[in-house]
Amino acid sequence: MELRHQLQLAYCTNIHRGETWPETLLALETHTLEVKRRVAPRQPYAIGLRLGAEAVRALGERETRLHFQRWLEKHDCYVFTINGFPYGQFHGTRVKEQVYRPTWHEAARLDYTKALFTVLAEILPPGMAGSVSTLPGSFKAFQVTKEEEQKMVSQVLEAADFIARLSDRQGLDLHLGLEPEPLCYLETSTETVEFWQRLGKSEAVRRCIGVNYDTCHLAVEYETPAAAMANFKDAGMRISKLHLSSALQLTPSDKALHQLRSFTEDTYLHQTIVRHEDGSLVRYLDLPDALAATKADPRALGEEWRVHFHVPLHALPEMNFGDTRDHLCGVLDVLAAEPGLCQHLEMETYTWGVLPEELRTANVVDQLQKEYAWCLAELEKRSLA
Repeated sequence: MELRHQLQLAYCTNIHRGETWPETLLALETHTLEVKRRVAPRQPYAIGLRLGAEAVRALGERETRLHFQRWLEKHDCYVFTINGFPYGQFHGTRVKEQVYRPTWHEAARLDYTKALFTVLAEILPPGMAGSVSTLPGSFKAFQVTKEEEQKMVSQVLEAADFIARLSDRQGLDLHLGLEPEPLCYLETSTETVEFWQRLGKSEAVRRCIGVNYDTCHLAVEYETPAAAMANFKDAGMRISKLHLSSALQLTPSDKALHQLRSFTEDTYLHQTIVRHEDGSLVRYLDLPDALAATKADPRALGEEWRVHFHVPLHALPEMNFGDTRDHLCGVLDVLAAEPGLCQHLEMETYTWGVLPEELRTANVVDQLQKEYAWCLAELEKRSLA
């Protein structure tokens, strides 16, 4: 939905299962239209679309794409952003570190990203900017070589040139957002800026390559919103999109750690960063690794834990720990002071299907309705909605 200052707000449909195009469209018809009916029944409704590789190949066919365009018109919906991070299956199987493949030094990632922009350019409403978010290059545990780093740079540059030519040809403003994430090749705001600067200062890079700032991810890194946003702004790096999301945060008491075990699951990685009294950070690949390490050596407990587990924005039930919505609100404070920093906002709580039972007392549409209510209230406080 369109807010003040031409801001766009949507939820990301990666919360729903679906890899093929028929599965993706079924999720839109089953869930997304019901969310629209509840939160925006009488106004155009924005969709933050997740398209995997299989689905975008289908939408590359003209007849399939035209059918979707007619579907959007019929239901008074539009797409302004696409999540191009997960390439393959994203639900119902072990995703974990495979979500970072193909990496940005593999040809399949570049081809997939080009296909996403080709589709977005065709379905984007006239006069509206379009964004695609993508993975942060690779995963640190993959041990990226110097040659692979150089290939990443060259392929992102090729993507920038492709997006710039497509934008110019069709009179559009299209941009790609690199999404830093804990333990990834691009993990912090500083690493993201440094990589972006390696791309050079061409017009295509400045216009078309930016950052997708996920508020869960940078909160887990213990970054502060003002400093992180200033890092990007001072470098001249475009803030392509803001992912409105929240992580788990806790003081590691016995009760809190006992309850935290209910968040261990086999689908996604839940990178965990422990801060110690001296300010040092210890990173764990996954939540079970952190729990095992601290059980073996209580000195590893530290004073605070933050866990990459996207939790509902509107509330946590009565638990012995909290979340990082304060980071999200801090980013909104920065945006309120300078609304031109970013136009694209997307709620992204894709973990609904693996949440502990006490967090799934409602169905997914109920959760999304409550997340909209929470986000719109926070945006309204800041005169953004």
